[in-house]
Amino acid sequence: MDATSRNSVQGRSQLKGRQPDALALHEVRELIGSAPPDGHRRDLLIEHLHQLNDHYRALFERHLVALASEMRLALAEVYEVASFYHHFQILRDDQTAPALTVRVCSGLSCAMAGAAALQAGMQPLQEPSLRVLAAPCLGRCEQAPAVMVGQRALGHVSPQALREVTATALRAGGPAAAQGLPNKALIGYQAYRQQGGYALAAALVNGEQDADAVIARMEDSGLRGLGGAGFPAGRKWRIVRGQIAPRLLAVNIDEGEPGTFKDRTYLERDPHRFLEGMLIAAQVAGTEACYIYLRDEYHDARRMLAGELEALQTDPPCPLPYIELRRGAGAYVCGEESAMIESIEGKRGEPRLRPPYLAEVGLFGRPTLEHNFETLYWVREILEKGPQWFNSFGRQGRHGLRSFSVSGRVKLPGVKLAPAGISVQELIDEHCGGMAEGHKLYAYLPGGASGGILPASLNQLALDFDTLQPYGCFIGSAALVVLSQHDRARDAALNAMQFFAAESCGQCTPCRIGTAKAAALMQAPVWDMATLDDLCTVMVDASICGLGQAAPNPLRCVQKYFAHEIGG
Repeated sequence: MDATSRNSVQGRSQLKGRQPDALALHEVRELIGSAPPDGHRRDLLIEHLHQLNDHYRALFERHLVALASEMRLALAEVYEVASFYHHFQILRDDQTAPALTVRVCSGLSCAMAGAAALQAGMQPLQEPSLRVLAAPCLGRCEQAPAVMVGQRALGHVSPQALREVTATALRAGGPAAAQGLPNKALIGYQAYRQQGGYALAAALVNGEQDADAVIARMEDSGLRGLGGAGFPAGRKWRIVRGQIAPRLLAVNIDEGEPGTFKDRTYLERDPHRFLEGMLIAAQVAGTEACYIYLRDEYHDARRMLAGELEALQTDPPCPLPYIELRRGAGAYVCGEESAMIESIEGKRGEPRLRPPYLAEVGLFGRPTLEHNFETLYWVREILEKGPQWFNSFGRQGRHGLRSFSVSGRVKLPGVKLAPAGISVQELIDEHCGGMAEGHKLYAYLPGGASGGILPASLNQLALDFDTLQPYGCFIGSAALVVLSQHDRARDAALNAMQFFAAESCGQCTPCRIGTAKAAALMQAPVWDMATLDDLCTVMVDASICGLGQAAPNPLRCVQKYFAHEIGG
């Protein structure tokens, strides 16, 4: 990539207002390095904030001032980015950073598994050096209840076990002592190559495969974007390929939809299958650089992926495009493609107004091919086995395979690879070992927090794109949360609305105010449906992105299918 596109710097030579002190400048430079001749890259602001936040366990004002000076940015610009993301804690210089932060997941699956009791059980350990937070979905719903102790993820944890792990980490000095263990199930670079990996990507790069033929096979397969939007993958490649060069590729592994964990599961096992799909897509679409955006909660996966990328780049099977791994900072809205692009550029993750679309004006103003992790994960297999293989799966007139993230009241939660069009009852019976002991199917969320809620009486609906809209739902990223007679749909809807209120980027008033107001109204014993209906209409009609537009879905489903729970 040329220096102009990757090194956008402001021309200001000195900050207005507070000036950096020498020690703070030295501390910042020790972490981010001295500025190159053409200045620090503006798009690396969030990466630099992470370096400071990791090292000092918080962002101190003196370091923000020094970072602004070093990057030739206004302090307000640095501060507005740092204050946007959940995982950055800004402190005054006279404050002390906590030695350890523990995040207890408050997502629906974890709430059903006792997250509130888990957080309450931490009270005996409360001290200034410990910070305990309720956190949005951590992407480990099949391990509910889940927590993060520093950067270490724990699942199926009891209050006593959490207190013990936390106390041990505090005695050892904080988050550095709480690291994950190596994944023995990982298919590493050499093992993947020995299994024929990267042969297809190399053939394409070396001109032994025709790019147009590859696009045609992808189109014939019917593979659609598996991040939730469902746009046909082959068509997207053709559109971006037709744009003026240079072009870029951005991969979304932010996976913040409550109930979703399929991307993490596949990434932890077989990262190179995804990376080969990315290289194939990059070559076919003619993109010169790839940016991989991974959610910050997946610390172990990030360390692993960085190592596997290094192995790939050290011994490449063919010439590679420029590849960067970027780190999210705790913002669900960055799962929206344009918000992710803003974050990669080092800005607040606020969705863009469209048009123009990313295929025309995307990352750094260039035509951009944006894909979800799992979409790219299937590319190699589809091209090797043929589109007919992929289309041979399906039920109820649907075609293809779907990866369902199943959590909640089932015996065997996890990622379930099943035919498109399978029903929730078939999924539970055939792939999840049935309902958990003492539980009967009462309701289910077919597409995570934003996909709505359906009653058990609709347990035979085909689960796929375009099949659930007549019922006020959609499949999205296929995050399926199962409720039983011991749960209430209204509680699930409230949990979802509280999540949306916490995760709204605040850019547009209908979403910022509407989600918070709706969450407050939904806590009443009897819902004020007239007011809630008005809020829902405004959010759907006037919100900028899918967060505000989809937030009313669970609420409306409760009104439609579970009216007995809300009174009135």
